[in-house]
Amino acid sequence: MAIVGAGPAGLMAAEIAAAAGLRVAVFDHMPSPARKLLLAGRGGLNLTHSEPLDRFLPRYGAAEPLFRRLLAGFSPEDLRSWAAGLGIETFVGSSGRIFPVQMKASTLVRAWLRRLDGLGVTLHSRHRWTGWDGTGALTFRHGEETITVAPRATLLALGGASWPRTGSDGGWVPLLEGLGVEVAPLTPSNMGFEVPWSDHLRDRFAGQPVKSVGLSAAGRRLKGEFVITETGIEGGAVYALSAPLRDAIAAEGWATLTLDLLPDMAEAELVRRLRRRGAESLSTFLKKSLSLTGPRAALLREFAPAADLSDPVALARHIKGLAVVLTGVRPIERAISSAGGVRLPELDERLMLTRRPGLFLAGEMLDWEAPTGGYLLQGCFAMGMAAGKGMVEWLGTKTPGAD
Repeated sequence: MAIVGAGPAGLMAAEIAAAAGLRVAVFDHMPSPARKLLLAGRGGLNLTHSEPLDRFLPRYGAAEPLFRRLLAGFSPEDLRSWAAGLGIETFVGSSGRIFPVQMKASTLVRAWLRRLDGLGVTLHSRHRWTGWDGTGALTFRHGEETITVAPRATLLALGGASWPRTGSDGGWVPLLEGLGVEVAPLTPSNMGFEVPWSDHLRDRFAGQPVKSVGLSAAGRRLKGEFVITETGIEGGAVYALSAPLRDAIAAEGWATLTLDLLPDMAEAELVRRLRRRGAESLSTFLKKSLSLTGPRAALLREFAPAADLSDPVALARHIKGLAVVLTGVRPIERAISSAGGVRLPELDERLMLTRRPGLFLAGEMLDWEAPTGGYLLQGCFAMGMAAGKGMVEWLGTKTPGAD
């Protein structure tokens, strides 16, 4: 059997199939495997999350029914146990996220590749998949050569279209559309947004974090932090709300992100304190009375109408619900992940294309998305597990020993 794409989903499927006794070849057009996983792990590899499944599963939005089944087969605890089997111990961080103790992706990848090699998995780098020939065999471009491979089963795990320098460039879309497969347009996910800053705010605060604020959009509220950039905003709390904000911009051309600059203080208490202001300047009073300084104070002046700054009630309302207008989405090439892909109804429960038996799909190629925090990687690992098992099952109904 052939697996095209050496990311988490592809490598997990390779392990499952090889452990079942199948001959497995993995093809990837990059010089080395797991490029995106290695890049994601530079700041500490967030493998999964420790929250209960009743809170974990809704992170997958419309794809929750699929992931309810997938995580039943490979849960966050199963992922931790799998990593431990590679010699990679994990821990739960203060945010509930789960990381390797060594905080490195490279150590995990090296151990995983050693396991796969021991199982007989062969890895073919610098092989770019180009489709099928007239006989249905897979075709690859390898340097100046065209290579053909005719497996009995194939898994495509080619990623979406974010971070294309790691290999996920979406080049597979026209190839599958050519089969009649319905593919939702690939769009950025877990990305930053554009904000038309004043020159003053951009020059003074680009690159600075805005910490301990509340953010809300589309009826969802959370507490976290983000970073002011030259073009807008980005960061973990923004990524968590990126899907509804992106969809609003696509529909209306703009979206509103509401900030609570002092989430631990009630609005009534704010009004009481603001009414005590005397002859002090607003900046001095906000600093002394509310500890509202730096980028948070700058954001207040950026978006609150000047006439409201001297009205305690109006000013408190803006501090607790500052409307920031987002005018654009950062490009998919700069996004953490992508949404869109092959529509889920195209697949059976084994993740095999119903219109092309023997062709399986997994990972970010499919039409699902999840916020950062371990949900993306957990989803990809679980999909690889399910696809690997699906291939073993399907091949078991074919000629004995086929691969």
